[in-house]
Amino acid sequence: MNELGIISIGLLIPFLGTTLGSACVFFMRDKIKASIESSLLGFASGIMMSASVFSLLLPAIEMREGSPFAATAGFMAGIGFLLLMDRVIPHLHSATGREEGLHARLKRTTMLVFAVTLHNIPEGMAVGVVFAGMSSGDAISVASALALSIGIALQNFPEGAIVSLPLKSSGGSKLRAFALGTLSGAVEPVFAALTILIAGEAAAILPFILSFAAGAMVYVIVEELLPESSGGKGGDAPVIAFALGFALMMTLDCALG
Repeated sequence: MNELGIISIGLLIPFLGTTLGSACVFFMRDKIKASIESSLLGFASGIMMSASVFSLLLPAIEMREGSPFAATAGFMAGIGFLLLMDRVIPHLHSATGREEGLHARLKRTTMLVFAVTLHNIPEGMAVGVVFAGMSSGDAISVASALALSIGIALQNFPEGAIVSLPLKSSGGSKLRAFALGTLSGAVEPVFAALTILIAGEAAAILPFILSFAAGAMVYVIVEELLPESSGGKGGDAPVIAFALGFALMMTLDCALG
C-alpha cells in the first residue's frame, strides 16, 4: 500500500472507534452504570496518557537530538491553549451539572456532545502530527503511527458510548443519538488532515506540534477524564482501568514501533 493509503487509513481509524462506540446505543440499555462509566473513563485516560508520552513527547525530543526545549515549549503551549478554550467553552463538568453559571443553562446533552467533540480536536492533531512525522521520515515508523491511531480508536470507543447513551436516555431516538455521537468524532480526521498540511509546510516546528498535541491531551486527561472517573462509584476499578489502558498503549507503541 502506498503512503497516501496508509495515511488515509490511519486518519480514519480513530473515527471508526467513535462510530463503533456510538453504535452501542443500539445494543445497550439507556444508561451506563456509574461504576462502568468510571472504568471506561479511567481506561481512556490511561491510553491517552501513554500516547502523550510514548507517541508524542519522546519522538519530539528525539527529533531535537535529546534537547527538551522545543518539546517543553510545545507541551506548555498545548496546556495553555486548552486552558484558554476551557474558559469560554462548556466542558464535561458543566455537562454533568457540576458547575453553575451561564453554561448550566444550556442543555446537558448538547454540552456533552460539544465537550467530547472538543476532546477529539487534540486527538486528531496527535494523529496528524505523528503521520506527518512518518511521512517526513523523522523518527516515527509506520507501525508506531498506526499504533497511535489504534490506541486513540480504543479510547474513542467508550467516548462514543458516553455520548450516545445519555442522548438516548434524555428522550431522543437511537438513530439520532448514534448520529450525534458519530459526528462528535468527525473533527478528528479533519484536524488530522489540517495538521499534516501545516506540518508538511513547516517540518522544522514538527517537534513543537507533537508536544503541543501532547499538552492538549494531558490537559483533557487531568481536567476532564480523571475527575469524572474518580467521581463515580467504581472504587478501585478506574485506577486498574487506567493502568490497563496505559500498559496497552505503551505495548502497542513500543512493540509495534
